Amino acid sequence: MQSILATYLAFLRLPDVTRMVVVAFIGRLPIGMGGLAMLMFLRAELGNFAIAGTVVGAYFIAMAAAAPVQGRLIDRIGPRTPLIVTGIVQPLALLGLFLATMQGAGYAAVLAIAILAGAFATPITVLTRTLWRHRFEHEDDRRLAFAVDSVMIELNFTLGPALVALMLAVAGPATAFAATIAATVIGIVAFAGSPALKYWRQDDNAERHLLGPLTEWRLLVVFAASFGLTFCFGLLEVGYPAFAVYMAMPAFGGLLLSVNSIGSALGGAAYGGMKFRLPLERQFACALGLMSLPLFAHSLSLHPAVFALTAFVAGMAIAPTLTAQTLLISRIAPEKYATEAFTWSSTFIVSGIGVGMAVGGALFETLPLGQVFAIGAAVVLAMSLLALALPVRAAR
Repeated sequence: MQSILATYLAFLRLPDVTRMVVVAFIGRLPIGMGGLAMLMFLRAELGNFAIAGTVVGAYFIAMAAAAPVQGRLIDRIGPRTPLIVTGIVQPLALLGLFLATMQGAGYAAVLAIAILAGAFATPITVLTRTLWRHRFEHEDDRRLAFAVDSVMIELNFTLGPALVALMLAVAGPATAFAATIAATVIGIVAFAGSPALKYWRQDDNAERHLLGPLTEWRLLVVFAASFGLTFCFGLLEVGYPAFAVYMAMPAFGGLLLSVNSIGSALGGAAYGGMKFRLPLERQFACALGLMSLPLFAHSLSLHPAVFALTAFVAGMAIAPTLTAQTLLISRIAPEKYATEAFTWSSTFIVSGIGVGMAVGGALFETLPLGQVFAIGAAVVLAMSLLALALPVRAAR
């Protein structure tokens, strides 16, 4: 334990690393707040989880579809112009979504605005991962960086839902969603003024293929497994609030999401500071397989305390899985496609979450809670088997 702590402390003392970590945390806090806040706000205004889940799912799918376009632009022209454009359009679209819903606009209008907001989502997450790749050359250093990054994301998903749960209990869903919009603006400003962008490396003369990183079949396997994994994240995003509503404790959904993220942060911190003999490709497959067990355990008991403990255990495999996935992309993707590869990863991740939330909204309205969690476990287990198709390669 002391060795792991010393490793992280030495890493954080490197130039600009701590500032990059803090700014990335601030910039991505709205991601931890947004899904739950938007879902509960839309459910309160539109009537049920099925409609709200469809709108939120469309928001994430639009985000996923636009990400590769943003990534290709960033690789070719740099990050500043895309940051400025998305930093203006996304907050205005989210504000429009809030006002249109409060004024009783129809479902079609609300859906269209949500799609616009998702399409112009700021690329802070993928930019952060690309900048970590540019900042460090050695894979061990990148492993630490991506582990820290995964832990910070999980802290986002711990603090974010906790803040939303508090606002749901005290002030209501409209206030929670309005606070998410404000946090989005703050995060954009903080990231744009950070020292991270000075590590950007631009290759203007590289020969590029129309399909970019999609010409590498190993990346396609990683992306497909990522989609299945995050489909289950989407089920959890809807399943925990649905369980809370079922138990007549609406704020408990945010607590469950936070507990799940705490488990993920602890698992990610341990994974990043440890050494493994198992090849990275097999680490990814094993982490997916292990995650299926606690997911299935959600179907065995609906007691709130047991459910919360299961959510914590399920979370412990999340950050290690995502860290291994990020390292695989960093290892496989060519330098000229660095950002685009991460944005394609984001596309599969976010679309997985969006489809999972949309499907989950319908399933939780029609099936017993336990059956839906069992479906999620089966999907993750299938992704573990898919990941075994990756050939083992030595680290650079």
